[in-house]
Amino acid sequence: MINLKNKRVLSGIQPSGDLHIGNYFGAIRQHIALQDENDCFYFVANYHAMTTITDKEQLEHATFQVALDFLALGLDPQKATLFIQSDVPEVTELAWILSNFTPVGLLERAHSYKDKLVKGIQPNHGLFAYPVLMAADILIYDSDVVPVGKDQKQHLEMTRDIALKFNHAFGDVLVIPEELIMPDVAVVPGIDGQKMSKSYNNAIEIFSDYKSLKKRVMSIVTDSTPLEEPKNPDANTVYKLYKLFATPEEDKQMRDKFLAGGYGYGSAKKELLEKIWNYFEPARKRREELTENRDYVEKVLRQGAAHARERAQQVMSRVREKSGILRFNP
Repeated sequence: MINLKNKRVLSGIQPSGDLHIGNYFGAIRQHIALQDENDCFYFVANYHAMTTITDKEQLEHATFQVALDFLALGLDPQKATLFIQSDVPEVTELAWILSNFTPVGLLERAHSYKDKLVKGIQPNHGLFAYPVLMAADILIYDSDVVPVGKDQKQHLEMTRDIALKFNHAFGDVLVIPEELIMPDVAVVPGIDGQKMSKSYNNAIEIFSDYKSLKKRVMSIVTDSTPLEEPKNPDANTVYKLYKLFATPEEDKQMRDKFLAGGYGYGSAKKELLEKIWNYFEPARKRREELTENRDYVEKVLRQGAAHARERAQQVMSRVREKSGILRFNP
């Protein structure tokens, strides 16, 4: 078990759309909790998003919105470093260097690449080389720990493989990061019961307006068990989502009502709707304030980029020196 104290923690999120409650309970909540006792670097992965977004305005807008979301949900720029991936150009330099230590077979085995091929997405070099840029993201900040879900373990394993090959050639230049499988990470179901994902169009967005939120919650798929009959809460998407927000007492109350019978899915959905709306109310207000204060958000991102780039330049200096990359123009 990793001692999660005084570690450099690194994580990024793609600006591929509005954040949903799966993003929050699956990652963001845990990332924000880590900022109190660790040196956390969190970035908006706009280079990675270019594998799927080719519209200029969409990418710019989505990138800034994710920064707003992080700050609204509790990231403290006095404790953690928040920045945009593209504000640290050294990461693409390191990605090229690492690509020379990355076997083609390793990239061909990447789950994310194979999954997109199955979905019919036309492959390009950016999609194929995605894991190399991800490795550079991690290694360029001397990251000790990378929080990942169980379905993301391969990404970090590939990073470690690439870094070990580089170190084998040039010595202990790159810090080999450890994976952190968060013990309390939730697998959040979407409105259709599958894992919540923007790509499945089954997500419940965090910052949607009340009318839109109600429409999504009331469209959660349920079975046809009559109202008067008992229902199994553990096979019930409404209950699984409610449990994320509820206190232990509230959790027990809903569970008991389902087991007793006489409690319909419509009533449960209404309770879930109010829970979600009230839970994120402070973050919603904070986000509205931040939206009106763009100068502050830009200042946070500039300062975060400056701090991140200072670390990246130190790492790149080591990499260039050890690998023989000459530079006469500082």
